[in-house]
Amino acid sequence: MIIYVVKAGESLFDIAQRFQVPMDQIINLNELDQPSQLVVGQALVIPSNQYRVQPGESLYVIGQKFNIPYQQLAEANQIPLDGTLQIGQTITLPQQPKVSKEFNAYVEPTGGEVSPELEQSARSKAQYLTYLAPFSYQINRDGTLVPPPLNQFPQIASDNGALLMMVLTNLEEGEFSDELGRIIVTDENFQDQFLSNVIETANNVGFGDIHFDFEFLPPEVREDYNNFLRKAKQRLSEAGLLLSTALAPKTSAEQEGAWYTAHDYAAHGEIVDFVVLMTYEWGYSGGPAMAVSPIGPVRDVVEYALSVMPSEKIFLGQNLYGYDWTLPYEPGGDYAEALSPQAAIQRARENNTEIQFDEEAQAPFYFYNDQEGNRHEVWFEDARSIQAKFDLVKELNLRGISYWKLGLAFPQNWVLLDNQFNVVKR
Repeated sequence: MIIYVVKAGESLFDIAQRFQVPMDQIINLNELDQPSQLVVGQALVIPSNQYRVQPGESLYVIGQKFNIPYQQLAEANQIPLDGTLQIGQTITLPQQPKVSKEFNAYVEPTGGEVSPELEQSARSKAQYLTYLAPFSYQINRDGTLVPPPLNQFPQIASDNGALLMMVLTNLEEGEFSDELGRIIVTDENFQDQFLSNVIETANNVGFGDIHFDFEFLPPEVREDYNNFLRKAKQRLSEAGLLLSTALAPKTSAEQEGAWYTAHDYAAHGEIVDFVVLMTYEWGYSGGPAMAVSPIGPVRDVVEYALSVMPSEKIFLGQNLYGYDWTLPYEPGGDYAEALSPQAAIQRARENNTEIQFDEEAQAPFYFYNDQEGNRHEVWFEDARSIQAKFDLVKELNLRGISYWKLGLAFPQNWVLLDNQFNVVKR
């Protein structure tokens, strides 16, 4: 599989000829809704490992283009390292063997129901998942639970060999509640009833992993949270259930703030079966325009996590969305519009603008002016940005990737995942 970036003046026919593959295959894999109108700068996945040499290209240049060491290109094609390539010559791009990893995806019903589109998204993507995580069970202050609408999610998980993940949050009235969080991690009588309810629900519905996503906890309850996890781990293990947690993206144990302080990476790494690092939202709806998950800050978080817990316990969090900001950014002003990677490409085409790529962030972006004359800045994910995350997972031997969230069209992610990974089924 090759990632190719569309250049000015190129048509899909030109690209198909270059890689010697049928146009229909490129259309289907990338779900191109208007294949005759490609966007300059758009990244495409190409189902081929054959490449025709273009004018001025050497083994080194081609290797840089496809992130393959030129020595490997030379060996695969039995070409001397200093050999001259001929224009139009076909060379083979060596493919790396698949590696086995786990994949999770949250699925969030809205408006109190599961839309047909969301259910179909879960149904079509569950084959690529180790875990399917409906978001989320609400926790009442008496320890009882309010379930999300589940519809066919348990059956979809079962049909695809995916373990159903029970996500529990300290959300109240749509916001993470520090006071509810305090009750959960400090009140032992509450905990006894709460954990009994969790285990009973898990057994009745068929959950295999219990996932705590407790955010904005009071900073002083850090050790209380650790102790609660120890208690929960014992109860859940006795019931044959896994335990996992979601962690804010920290880069040191001393990092302070409402989102960070109570999350003790070292303790979670010791106690739970695995963690999900929420390595996204650097660019967020209420902040200034920037990449949602720039590769540098993402790596910093992972490397800190690796310093205090084993790699096999770490899921890299990955967004399946981008944002469209109206400029200029003003604190407290309008929120950015969330949109899928596929919608971002469509918007670039509609506004006749070129997609650019930030090499430092490893993320695509572009600008456009709307009909009212407002300037916009869009950052999203594409094949190149997700490949950078796949490479990081493989390089650091992480457990896998956890996606927030299903229901947003990003076909290239699933094509590349299937091409490079064996999905572990539990």
